Amino acid sequence: MPAYRPQFPHIVDISGVNASAEARPMPMTTDTSRAETAQSTGGAPLVDFAGKSNPYVDYQSIDLLLSLQHPRSPGYDETCFFIMGQVKELLFKALHFELYNAQLQLTKDCVDNACEILVRAKAYAQYITSSWDVLSTISPAGFNEFRDYLGTASGQLSFMYRHVEFVLGNKSARLASAFKNMPHVWPGIHAALHSRSLYDEAIALLSRRGHAIDQAALERDWSQPYSVNASVEQAWSKVYEDPGPGNDLYRLAEALVALSDQISQYRWRHFVSVQRLIGFKAGTGGSAGVGWLQHVTEHRHFPELWSIRTDF
Repeated sequence: MPAYRPQFPHIVDISGVNASAEARPMPMTTDTSRAETAQSTGGAPLVDFAGKSNPYVDYQSIDLLLSLQHPRSPGYDETCFFIMGQVKELLFKALHFELYNAQLQLTKDCVDNACEILVRAKAYAQYITSSWDVLSTISPAGFNEFRDYLGTASGQLSFMYRHVEFVLGNKSARLASAFKNMPHVWPGIHAALHSRSLYDEAIALLSRRGHAIDQAALERDWSQPYSVNASVEQAWSKVYEDPGPGNDLYRLAEALVALSDQISQYRWRHFVSVQRLIGFKAGTGGSAGVGWLQHVTEHRHFPELWSIRTDF
């Protein structure tokens, strides 16, 4: 275990923080007004502001954001674990935003727009995967110093991660039910569980483009996990007969596979990192720990886009 105890520098007096979750009022500026300001300051940054804040802090509620870190143990490594967990939640929100909008573009048959959005979605997924580079600096001894303080908290209880899984099509009514006691969160989770996924919209697009898709894949209980469908596999196989840049469905398929690949890498890093920290101990949230995570690594989003690769 680390021979040193954490010392926390005083950064923010939380008694002075505006804790509202609403956007703080800010004035608008223009190229003209910014040029005039730069001329008035001689090109030096502004440093005098009215009130008790400044525009940068207000734009992103930085003082509120940086007052939300509350490690609970005397363990040195908990601060790293705590902050990286919050960073991942923000990144999951960003990833979900892109996936949600890519799905909306597919409903409008705007495939090029969806492909452009999926480039950023993959970049977010890569960034989230890289978070394990930092978390892997935590040793088993360091983790044990604060693990008991987690209670039954587990990453599986992240509603933002669950939103990402649901928009990708990996539905689970049981895992969704973990949020049924949260009236400010449950409606969004419930709606996502019972809505079409990004992949469902891609399949609907295939049908609109003239591919013969079984009705069972076009109209079903969206809250159920997606099941492989032979007609969907045949449609994607047909799409892959023309792998040229002019085939937007092919480019969409490859963008989806690239995203799925990156998310699978994230899951693998998660599995290996947890095994490195706790071996085969039970997880904090009631799961079998690495046994559960190993099962999760076997899942592939958009399964027909993986299975058709055997034929090429």
